Amino acid sequence: MSIAEIVMLFCFGIGWPISIAKSLRTKIVAGKSPVFMTVVATGYVAGIVHKYYFGWDWVVALYVLNLLMVLVDLALYFRYLPRDRVRVLPG
Repeated sequence: MSIAEIVMLFCFGIGWPISIAKSLRTKIVAGKSPVFMTVVATGYVAGIVHKYYFGWDWVVALYVLNLLMVLVDLALYFRYLPRDRVRVLPG
């Protein structure tokens, strides 16, 4: 466990609740990238796997929390995507 790792996970984790709240409030996901969210989620999974093999500690909880928030945001993206498509279509 390192302080830098904890700060990194905390700082990265700050944005996800804000993004989730905005999606829930507006039901608009324009501008979000499912590819980016998938890459970030993959990074968190890699961090968890690294902790499993090289030193399990409580910081795994931060990885899991961040991963869950990214997955919620990704699920909201796909939930609200059809609405965004309807809004931008002419007619």
